[in-house]
Amino acid sequence: MLNRRQLLALGSVAAGGTVMSRSLRRDAQAAQAAPAAPADPHAGHAAPVPSRVSTTTVAVTPFTEPMPVPPRLTPVSRRDGIDVYEIPIRPTQVQILPGLLTPAYTYAGSFVGPTIRARTGRPVRITYTNGLDTHANVHLHGGHVPATSDGHPMDLIPPGGSKVYDYPNLQRGATLWYHDHTHAYEADHVYRGLHGFYLIDDPAEHHLRLPAGKYDVPIMLRNAQFDDSGALVFGHPDDRVTILANGKAQPYFEVAPRRYRFRLLNAALKHVFRLNLGGEPLTRIATDGGLLPAPTSHTELALSSGERVEVVIDFAEHAGGGPVYLYDGDNPILRFDVSSRAVTDPSRVPVTLRALPPMGTPTVERTVSMSFDMSARPPIALMDGKPFDPRRVDVQVKRGSTEIWNVVNADTDPFPFDHPFHLHLVTFRVLGRDGGPPAPEDAGLKDTVYVSPKGSVKIQVTFATPYLGQYVYHCHYLEHSSLGMMAQLEVVP
Repeated sequence: MLNRRQLLALGSVAAGGTVMSRSLRRDAQAAQAAPAAPADPHAGHAAPVPSRVSTTTVAVTPFTEPMPVPPRLTPVSRRDGIDVYEIPIRPTQVQILPGLLTPAYTYAGSFVGPTIRARTGRPVRITYTNGLDTHANVHLHGGHVPATSDGHPMDLIPPGGSKVYDYPNLQRGATLWYHDHTHAYEADHVYRGLHGFYLIDDPAEHHLRLPAGKYDVPIMLRNAQFDDSGALVFGHPDDRVTILANGKAQPYFEVAPRRYRFRLLNAALKHVFRLNLGGEPLTRIATDGGLLPAPTSHTELALSSGERVEVVIDFAEHAGGGPVYLYDGDNPILRFDVSSRAVTDPSRVPVTLRALPPMGTPTVERTVSMSFDMSARPPIALMDGKPFDPRRVDVQVKRGSTEIWNVVNADTDPFPFDHPFHLHLVTFRVLGRDGGPPAPEDAGLKDTVYVSPKGSVKIQVTFATPYLGQYVYHCHYLEHSSLGMMAQLEVVP
């Protein structure tokens, strides 16, 4: 029989339709110490599994602080047609909870890292310098980039070192994000704050006149637990009851009575948001890989870890009225305070947005599975029946080919875990779910998709990329990938 320590190492268990998370444990003191990366980056390693400690989350008076918009970073230069940035990775103390300072890992000193606004067809080059006392790296989640700039989990930046990442931006406009992907420590590093937005603007979409400028707002959603000093506690996910919007707990955001475009990202290690406006419609315009063919209306949208969704909310009818709340299920997580002053709104949501690219003709069909080996002590995280080994190529795909992948959640009773699946390098289309049609959240171009307990998702992916080399696919509950639920694919000519 599994002991408590082994269960805490596993991840999410779902029962009765409710997601109940289980995770690695660290006490508050351990959460302050940087874990040491291995001397050999290709040696297998995993973070320790500490026992659970008694810690509570600090109570916060809701809607007393404004929600910040992550700062937009300015290039240090624009030369040879390339936007050049420099971003330090460094520890600092940030204010997340009122009156308290929280030790964090940051990009450029900001708990939500600075936003990079790129443009389709214009390359970006970023030099990251590691000021931590542990190895780090950077993965551009959703980016179609060369293997050397993908942030492979074993491609590390040593303490005091630097690495240059080149992003060609040869893809449609989309909401991407960048985060740490250091194998075995990705969950720890992202939880401490190594996450930020990377937004690609596409001139081919400007004629749509969607809300833009200060009315185009990225919002990073995640959860956290704090001790009474304000320190982050890397503990049981069920105890991460403080929901953060752009790094603030239950903030408010002042809006004009007009349309806004909100780019919503689930950056939680393990959480499924059930986003709604208390019954009012949400107009969805985009998912992970960019715009949908047409807007769709929803009263609630599910968003699992790593996924993005873009929505338009029109506050015009709320001018001078009461506030509007964004909920996670029944829990209000963000309050919109609507001004009464009249404004001009030249934006619109056209009935047609952007056609999706052709799907291609599949020539290969594969089954990809995610599971835990519960017979091992402690249990082992598996992708395709094997734990991650960076020296092994699990799948070879031909550049330009189209494949169908049946992504299966192979965990069984009495431990039916759930797993979001993330594929690096390219986007895909969801063809079906659990033997039936796709769910509403599956529409459009995706790079991350939720796979329910004992469920399956059929996807079609075209490797239409100029790049060759090794990439990974994994569960995006980062505590699962850190335990080995990850595999490696190689793109070949």
